[in-house]
Amino acid sequence: MIIFPAIDLKDGHCVRLVQGRSDQKTVYSAQPEEVAKRFVEDGAAWLHVVDLDGAFTGSTQNLKSIEKIAQAVKIPFQVGGGLRSREQVKRILGVGAARVIIGTKAVSNPVFIEELLGEFGPEKIVLGIDAREGLVAVEGWVSTAPVSAEDFGVQMRNCGITTAVFTDISRDGLLAGPNIAATKNMALKTGLKIIASGGVSSLANIKELLALEEIGVAGIIIGKALYDGKLRLADVLAEVGLSR
Repeated sequence: MIIFPAIDLKDGHCVRLVQGRSDQKTVYSAQPEEVAKRFVEDGAAWLHVVDLDGAFTGSTQNLKSIEKIAQAVKIPFQVGGGLRSREQVKRILGVGAARVIIGTKAVSNPVFIEELLGEFGPEKIVLGIDAREGLVAVEGWVSTAPVSAEDFGVQMRNCGITTAVFTDISRDGLLAGPNIAATKNMALKTGLKIIASGGVSSLANIKELLALEEIGVAGIIIGKALYDGKLRLADVLAEVGLSR
């Protein structure tokens, strides 16, 4: 099980939103690279980085911050948010990201995913499945596509995707606990390696998700709980047997 501390970027700052709403923003740092370094010092083996401005606008907006993170840490990190062209994907991988997360563009143009997989391989391309009431949310979670999250996952697996970040938007940023049932169903029905995101706020939540590892839940993204002190990264890593 991989634990991914989350770094969400907006206007060059490290922030957290509530359910993806830009009007409910808390700024935690003006230097995201320093946040990244602290996570590494606490034992992180991976980071999850999201360009929120990119998600809303459809093109990379926080490239400088992503570059600084790449220069500040030696561990791999994945980047999502607004990556809707081959050029943007190549740019993010070029500055040091280990892999990228594609969501909106995969919904509107599945061939785009096939092309990326052909060029970069499945180890570099991760699917982003953001769900609202069972349907796929797109455009920075502003709108919803008429396709179920599970069907979308199956479709993308058939294209060659092997790993997906699954976020239940209703839980994101609320510290209300993850949607265990939906996460379990996503893993079972799609056959993808699932990285669970949204609502993780306690060691009990970690234990619940850890129990799903045998069916394909391979990672957990933690955001607000780390920033607000509800969880300590060292405690989480100890829980999953990854402490130093």
